[in-house]
Amino acid sequence: MADRSSGRNRRTSGRRGILAGIALGVLLLGAWAGIATAGALRADGPVDTAPASSKAYSTALPFDLPPTAELRRSPKLVFAHYFTPYPLSLDNEPADRDYYTRNYLTPDGEKGKHSAYGGLLRDRPLPAAPEDGDWELAHLRQEIRTARDAGLDGFTLDLLSEAGRHRERAELLLRAAREEDQGFRIQLMPDMTALTDATPASLADLLADLARHPSAHRLPDGRLVVTPFKAEAKSAEWWRTMMRDLETRHGIRTALVPLFLDFTPDRDHYAAISHGLSEWGARSPDRQSGAVADARRAHRLGKIWMHPVSVQDARPNQGLFDEAGNTETLRASWQAAIDARADWVQLTTWNDYSEGSHVAPSLHNGHAYLDLCSYYLTRFKTGTWPTILRDTLYLTARVQFVDDLPPATRQPQVIRPREGTATPRDTVEVLSFLTAPAEIRTRTGTATDTYRAPSGVHARLLPLLTGHSSATAVRDGTTTTTVTSRYPVRRPVDRQDLQYYAVTSGRAQR
Repeated sequence: MADRSSGRNRRTSGRRGILAGIALGVLLLGAWAGIATAGALRADGPVDTAPASSKAYSTALPFDLPPTAELRRSPKLVFAHYFTPYPLSLDNEPADRDYYTRNYLTPDGEKGKHSAYGGLLRDRPLPAAPEDGDWELAHLRQEIRTARDAGLDGFTLDLLSEAGRHRERAELLLRAAREEDQGFRIQLMPDMTALTDATPASLADLLADLARHPSAHRLPDGRLVVTPFKAEAKSAEWWRTMMRDLETRHGIRTALVPLFLDFTPDRDHYAAISHGLSEWGARSPDRQSGAVADARRAHRLGKIWMHPVSVQDARPNQGLFDEAGNTETLRASWQAAIDARADWVQLTTWNDYSEGSHVAPSLHNGHAYLDLCSYYLTRFKTGTWPTILRDTLYLTARVQFVDDLPPATRQPQVIRPREGTATPRDTVEVLSFLTAPAEIRTRTGTATDTYRAPSGVHARLLPLLTGHSSATAVRDGTTTTTVTSRYPVRRPVDRQDLQYYAVTSGRAQR
């Protein structure tokens, strides 16, 4: 049984708060609402804004990612949850003065609306260069290329409104997928925490309109895949009515895959109207076994299972975070998907920066988390672990100690661990992918250490200390790869940042 703590349901109120904030943000676009927090766009050098490419992925990973065509022959599918409020850019301005920098990364942004918790976001999309012409379409196409090159099959598109800016961006994403890669699938996910006033008829109209795009995900038999977020907000009969309306008025048959915040046994009756089942999932490493049990229950009901895979979760505006344990949650949730023999996977999320749950390339993490997903999705889709061909090190750490608090005058609303999450820890993790055993030489702050790491995948924890951290692999006296954190651990702090920052030796550090 999945984690039943009430903390998982905070997504409902969180979504409503984010929508209110975004609505204000759209009105303020183009206005100068503050300056960037010092260092918000700086590490120790310039940011690499180049988009990912197939060639980049072939050299940046510790293994050779199979060609897209080969991965797509697998019946197992991998999607990432796309959240329309946070595209690559909101105004096509240079990163040092765009809307993210002026309004989301600083406590003073949006006229101080987010000052209580130190700013809405702690990270942002990897900055994209301004584009000429239809820049929004160009940026969405870039995101699709990045996801495809990492091995993903498509996005689950969070539908937040029946009209307005988020509806328009949803349409544009479907168009971008058609123009960029007709094999990239967009799964329609009506968000029932936002579409609270929708009727079966109005939702059927929305889905029918979006389903005219050829990139909307359909099964081989032609049924439109619909994966409502928080499906339990409506009864099974409500969904049956919506599906009947979609077919009788629009001629569209539905493959319903309801996603529950809590997949409790009393939700089994949804199986009668569903092609598959899913849940949002937990965000700590010690809470992954519940999803495996739920997957097996779905299979016993004769349904496919879409398994949640996550990196971490830290929400300043809700004052909560989950202890991810460096990359432990990511590795554990991928292993759970494999152990559960899941049919599909949903990465939760691609780009919800307000939750800190993103795997998309970002300012603070680069491609590190997405690169790790490429390794595990290859095992998930092919059934065999990839052969490690290049020594690669991944280093993760927070930039502050868990118990360090900012002055109350700077951040009145403190971010606390969610009840029931794993015990918070102050650790640096070195995750090594080695072709053969090697000596790993580490530095955390001024402390140094050396240990012998085996071939294959191996995680080592070190105590967190102020300053930068680094790790170097040495074999037969020769350095094979090295990695250094881009952001140092600091004391004291002027605002909390409970996300784990990640960096990989597989990509150039500038």
